[in-house]
Amino acid sequence: MPQISQKKEEKIKEIILALLFQNSPKALFTAHISQELARDEEYVKKLLENLEAKKLIIPIKKNSEGLDYKKRTRWRLSDKAYSTYKAIQEGRPITPSVI
Repeated sequence: MPQISQKKEEKIKEIILALLFQNSPKALFTAHISQELARDEEYVKKLLENLEAKKLIIPIKKNSEGLDYKKRTRWRLSDKAYSTYKAIQEGRPITPSVI
């Protein structure tokens, strides 16, 4: 299988962030995100974990009743990433307080 360039991978990450912003405050499962992007779940999971390391998204590992998921994870934008995206959508300049 051919390797995906770093530039294309960054573009896919941007699309993931935009998808999470559009569905905010709802958290999406990894499977749903991969289905929307038409990408392999394991590849999308790797990208999501990379975004988590950058503190752009937050994993949710418990259901609404407070029980741990055994194999699933839902994802949502971090507050910092959400406020940055919202500022961009509204055409406001991005200041250090937003970032």
